[in-house]
Amino acid sequence: MRLKTSLLKEPKHKELVSCVGWTTADELYSCSDDHQIMKWNLLTSETTRVVKLPDDIYPIDLHWFPRSIGGKKQSHAESFVLTSSDGKFHLISKSGRVEKSVEAHCGAVLAGRWNYEGTALVTVGEDGQVKIWSKSGMLRSTLAQQGTPVYSVAWGPDSEKVLYTSGKHLIIKPLQPNAKVLQWKAHDGLILKTDWNSVNDLILSAGEDCKYKVWDSYGRLLYSSQPHEYPITSVAWAADGELFAVGSFHTLRLCDKTGVHNVVNDAVDLLEFRDRVIKASLNYGHLVVSTSLQCYVFSTKNWNTPLIFDLKEGTVSLILQAERHFLLLDGGGLYLYSYEGRLISSPKFPGMRTDILNAQTVSLSNDTLAVKDKADEKVIYIFEALSGKPLGDGKPLTHKTEIVEIALDQKGLTSERKIAFIDKNRDLYITSVKRFGKEQKIVKIGTMVQTLAWNDTSNILCGIQDTRFTVWYYPNTVYVDKDLLPKTLYEKDASEFSKNPQIVHFVGNQTTIRRADGSLIHLNISPYPAILHEYVSSSKWEDAVRLCRFVKDQTMWACLAAMAVANKDMATAEIAYASIGEIDKVQYINSIKDLPSKESRMAHILLFSGNTQEAETLLLQTGLIYQAIQVNINLYNWDRALELAVKHKTHVDTVLAYRQKFLEDFGKKETNKRFLQYAEGLEVDWNKIKAKIEMEIAKERERSAASPAVRASVTVQQ
Repeated sequence: MRLKTSLLKEPKHKELVSCVGWTTADELYSCSDDHQIMKWNLLTSETTRVVKLPDDIYPIDLHWFPRSIGGKKQSHAESFVLTSSDGKFHLISKSGRVEKSVEAHCGAVLAGRWNYEGTALVTVGEDGQVKIWSKSGMLRSTLAQQGTPVYSVAWGPDSEKVLYTSGKHLIIKPLQPNAKVLQWKAHDGLILKTDWNSVNDLILSAGEDCKYKVWDSYGRLLYSSQPHEYPITSVAWAADGELFAVGSFHTLRLCDKTGVHNVVNDAVDLLEFRDRVIKASLNYGHLVVSTSLQCYVFSTKNWNTPLIFDLKEGTVSLILQAERHFLLLDGGGLYLYSYEGRLISSPKFPGMRTDILNAQTVSLSNDTLAVKDKADEKVIYIFEALSGKPLGDGKPLTHKTEIVEIALDQKGLTSERKIAFIDKNRDLYITSVKRFGKEQKIVKIGTMVQTLAWNDTSNILCGIQDTRFTVWYYPNTVYVDKDLLPKTLYEKDASEFSKNPQIVHFVGNQTTIRRADGSLIHLNISPYPAILHEYVSSSKWEDAVRLCRFVKDQTMWACLAAMAVANKDMATAEIAYASIGEIDKVQYINSIKDLPSKESRMAHILLFSGNTQEAETLLLQTGLIYQAIQVNINLYNWDRALELAVKHKTHVDTVLAYRQKFLEDFGKKETNKRFLQYAEGLEVDWNKIKAKIEMEIAKERERSAASPAVRASVTVQQ
C-alpha cells in the first residue's frame, strides 16, 4: 500500500486546511480558515462546497458520528462535530446545516471525539478542561481540569477511559470516579497529537520534540521514531490498526506495501483496478482484493479473469482466508464467501461490533468461525461456517481470564477441530470447539506466549514463548498423554527477534516472523512432522513407523506414540513408547491386550489418556459393572467404587476388602463412616472374592467370544 497525493490546479480552499474527516472510503470532508466546508469525492474527482460558516467560526477539529454499531445504522450517522476557536463546538449535518452550537470552553476547543457507541462526546480546550457531553450536546461532567491547554484527546477501545495530553505527559483517566489514573512522561517537548486504536489497543503520540511514538495501554513504550526535522503535528491510525499516518511540515509518512510476485519463475503481473485498493490477501492459491466498491477474487493460476462482485460497504477492514472460502469484515458485519463469489453465511451475535475485530480476534477454518467478544473478553463465539449458526448448543466458549488472541487449526475432521488462544496472563490454552454441553477441557500448553499461528497444511502450532521460538508438533498430545507433551516440542532461541515480534505466516515448513522494526525473518522447521501427520491421517501406520526409524528423532517417536493412542492403534503405540524408553507405558499397553473384551480394552485406552469419567461411562453402558468398580479401586476412588457396588448390589465385599488391604499397607484405621457402616458384620474372604473376580472375567470373555462387540455410543475427549 502507498500514499497517493494529488493537487488540483485550482485549490478550492483559500486558507489553511485545519481538519479533515472521512465519511466513506471515497468521500472526504475538509474545513479551513476560509470558513468553508468542502466535500471531496475520490471516485469522480469532484469537489463541492457544503457550507460557508459564519466569519467568526475558525474550525480546529472535526469528527464524524459512528456510522454503525452492531451492524445497525445510526440515526445520527450523517452528522459530525466541529470544534472552533470561539470556545464552541457545533453539531453539523452531512448537508451542512448547523444543528446546534454549544458554549464549551474558555478559549479555543482544541479537539472533540465521539465515543465508539455514539453515546457521548469528549472535548478538550485551551482552558485545560476535559468535558464529557451527551450526543445531544448536554454537559454530563468535567472529567479533568488543569492549568495547561489540552491539545488532543482519544477514547479507549471500551469507551470507559479517555486519553488526553498534558504538556509533555499523556494521561489515561477512567470515567468512573475514584478509579486509578495512569500518567507518564511521553515526550521531551509539548505533545501535539495522540490517537488510540480500538482494534490493537495501541496508542500513538506526536510532539514538538520532532518524534512520534507507539505505546501500549499500560504506558509502555513499543516504538520511538528518530527525530525529524520539524515537529510532528498529526498522527492517525487506520481503522484496522495495521497502519498509521504521520504528518509534519512537508512530510507525510505511511509504512507498508502490498504486491504480487511469483517466486517460482519470477513472473510479475501488474493488476490494475478501477477503484482504490483497500485490502488484499494472498493465500490458498487465491488473491482476494477489496476496493472501495467491489471485491476481486483471482486464482494464482490465472491472473487475467478475476471473479468480481459488489460490496455492501466500501470499508472492508479485514480479509481472512481458509482453504475453501474467505471472510470479509466491514463496519456492518461478517460475510463468508466461496471463492466463486457466493455469499455462504453472515454470522451474528449479541452486541457485535465489527469495527474492533482484527486477525488476532477472528479466526477461520474450513468448517468453523471463531470471534472473540469485545463486550466480555473472556468469551469466544464459535459458528458453523456454512450455516452461520452457533456451534453445538449455542453456548459460547468461556475462559476464566480475558482472551488476547485466538486461532483455529486448519486440517482434519470437524469433530476434532481445536482452538488455541492466549489470555491476558500470556498463557497459551487449547480446547476442542465441539465439546459443548459438558464442561470443556481447556488445557494450558504454554506460558509467556506473545504470538501464535497454526500451520496451513497440518495441525502443527508455533509460537514465541518467552525467549524461545516453540513448535508444538502435535498439540493434541495434551489430551492423550500430558507427560509426553514436552517431548513433542521443538524449541529455538528467539532473542534474535528482539522485542514484540509477530508471527505473520506458518506455511509448509517455513515460519515468517515480523520484528518490531518491520523486518521479516524466515525460519525453517523439519518437514518430517508434517509428513508424519499425513501418514497418520491416512492410517498408514507402517509408513509412519518406517519414517520414524529413518529420521531417528525422539520427538518424532513421541509424536507417533501420542498419535497412535489418539487413534486407538495400540500396536504402533507400543513400538513408539518402547523407542523413547517409556517402559512402564509399554507394560500397561501389553496388559490392555490381555483384557477379556473389546469394551474393557477401549475403557483402559481411555484411562491411559486420563479420561477416567469416559472410561467408567463406557463400562457401565456395556454392563461391565465389576470392571467399572475395579477401575475406581485401582485409582483409589474409594467412595465412587463403593457407590457403584451398592447401587448395582454387587462386589460390595470386593471394595471393602481392597480398602482394608490399602489401610493395612499404610498402617491406618478406617475413619470413613460409609465404609464403617457397610463393614459391620461383614467378614472379608479373599478366596471367595478372587473366585468371584475370576468368574466375572470368564463371563466377560465368553460374552465377547459369543457375539460381536457392540460399540458403545460414548463421546471420547480427544
